[in-house]
Amino acid sequence: MAVESFTSPSVLDLVPRQSSRRSHAVFVTLQKEIVLGALEPGQALTEMELAQRFQCSQSTVREALMQLSEEGLVRRMPHRGTLVAPCGADDARALIAIRRDVECSYLERVLANVDGDVIDRLGDELNAMRNAARDMDEYRLSVHDRAFHTTLFATADLPLVVPILTRCLIHNHRFKILNSQPNRALEETAERHVPIIEALRERDLEHLHAVLGHHISTIVDFGPDLTDDAAAASPQTDTDR
Repeated sequence: MAVESFTSPSVLDLVPRQSSRRSHAVFVTLQKEIVLGALEPGQALTEMELAQRFQCSQSTVREALMQLSEEGLVRRMPHRGTLVAPCGADDARALIAIRRDVECSYLERVLANVDGDVIDRLGDELNAMRNAARDMDEYRLSVHDRAFHTTLFATADLPLVVPILTRCLIHNHRFKILNSQPNRALEETAERHVPIIEALRERDLEHLHAVLGHHISTIVDFGPDLTDDAAAASPQTDTDR
């Protein structure tokens, strides 16, 4: 199998690292391929083939697969190897509901702690999303989108809850990407974050709860409707598409 280069260093630096740099590079590359659908649900992944592909040891691959398993992106089955995890509508619906509850239930804590520095960092993530959208780089847009929401929620100072949110985020994005129509409008996806920043600047709890809840409930606007009556409660504007 041909030698394959790792994901670009700029993307590697965007994803939080929990292992050696080489294992992290394998992890990010496989995460990207699973999120974008290049590795399909149910596809088998073998340590030997991946080690050959990335020109690294099987222990390096094993470490990367363990991280993917912690994210729920692969399933490591005894005596059956590693399979790319399914990406079904029922799971997606449940994860959207969990995410909405996590992000919207602690906004009083967010507003109590948010400051100009946090808002500036959110603005930086928004601009990075815009740049990724213009480059038609859906994975990089997803990375910055997830960073936007984790940065916002981290302001609530509930560190034990953050891993729950990050897992919801990556699976929300994966489902959305795998079920989107071709030529999805990436720039509009980035702009959906503008009302959240504006509500934070206004320090209006009720408005922030409304725009953030609507943002999360309509994450699958470009794919199957999983929002039931949640989206109907708040009319969609051009900015929120």
